[in-house]
Amino acid sequence: MESGFLDNITIVITFGVIMSALKLTQIGNSVGVILPKELLARLNVTKGDTVFWTEAANGVNLSAYNPEFEAQMTEARRIMKKRRAVLRELAK
Repeated sequence: MESGFLDNITIVITFGVIMSALKLTQIGNSVGVILPKELLARLNVTKGDTVFWTEAANGVNLSAYNPEFEAQMTEARRIMKKRRAVLRELAK
């Protein structure tokens, strides 16, 4: 990469009418984004948590919500409700 290449790239994240530009930065051999603490608080995440991005009509969305995990939990709840008696017996 050219020197100064990363200085010209920004990521824009929008929440309603609030918008903030974030610069990409070199982190070891990778490129990363430093999230301001206000955004971390809004996402309800801390160091070590995982965030997910999804494509949207106007770019990408960044979220702490994992749609795949939610689908798995919905199915697990359905099975637990259906097999409540069996699970109750197993718990004894």
